Amino acid sequence: MSGSKGIRRFHRVVSMVFMATVVFTSVALAVDSPAVWVSYVPLPPLFVLMGTGVYMWFLPMIARRRASRRAAAA
Repeated sequence: MSGSKGIRRFHRVVSMVFMATVVFTSVALAVDSPAVWVSYVPLPPLFVLMGTGVYMWFLPMIARRRASRRAAAA
């Protein structure tokens, strides 16, 4: 499996984890006296999603730059 396919699969799995944490947080905050820390549960998967999303956003630009360098070197 190539690196970009692995990143995409990892991004999909983390997005499912993020959705589960958002649902968990919504249910937990609906309780009469919710704990404050519960509202921070979705943040770690969100930061991972931001990192992998930015990486995938720049992949086409990196590929174009590499291709132009190869064409110039040949």
